[in-house]
Amino acid sequence: MIQPIPMLTDNYCWLLSMPDRNDALLVDPSESDKAIQALEHAGRTLAGILITHHHADHVGGVQGIVDRLGPLPVVCSLYDHRHNRVPCATTEVGEGDIIEMAGMTFSICDVPGHTLGAIAYYNADANAAFTGDTLFLAGCGRLFEGTPAMMHASLQKLAALPPETLIYCGHEYTARNLRFAISIDPENIAIQNRIEKLPSDNIPTVPATLATELATNPFLRVETPSLRTFTHCDDPVGVFTALREARNRY
Repeated sequence: MIQPIPMLTDNYCWLLSMPDRNDALLVDPSESDKAIQALEHAGRTLAGILITHHHADHVGGVQGIVDRLGPLPVVCSLYDHRHNRVPCATTEVGEGDIIEMAGMTFSICDVPGHTLGAIAYYNADANAAFTGDTLFLAGCGRLFEGTPAMMHASLQKLAALPPETLIYCGHEYTARNLRFAISIDPENIAIQNRIEKLPSDNIPTVPATLATELATNPFLRVETPSLRTFTHCDDPVGVFTALREARNRY
């Protein structure tokens, strides 16, 4: 089971559990009270916390959870752990590592760009990737620490996952991202159809399949002729850079 826990203004924390177990994991809890309430409502005990990157809106609830529930595994990237950027961190992981927690197995992908310590967690059994603020639905994160080349490489790594992979990102930005996407690629029928099918307010748009992202997310489509024309670039990193700058201004 993968349950969204809305937090702050537009954040998602994810509650992960197996049907035959009583324990669960949290991904990126920014508010301790909401996370603990969701655990109690689900009747689960917390086995650990998975962190995609160190920003406060992804780790802000960790200390409060540990204070109330006691010591437990808190997983983050090698970079964030060694730079003391995640509260209560106990376990550092990096590219290619495999972790098993609460009956679930995750492969780790280093995906720097938004931050230098960003990672994603991929669970093949659930066809699920938890991408934090690297890959959003119909968009990607801002480059606060990494370079365009770094972020482009991270997105290409995620784009290589199986197309049926469900993308669980850290924010509800889909509608605005799609409005940007159609503004720069107005003839894209897949984007038009996706906009028409957006749910009403307060209904999560997350997750979506990677196949949907490959058809509609401009940051995964930097070799598309229409986007090369829009950016006046042929180099994929140049196209990505121009798209990210345009999105920053949008």
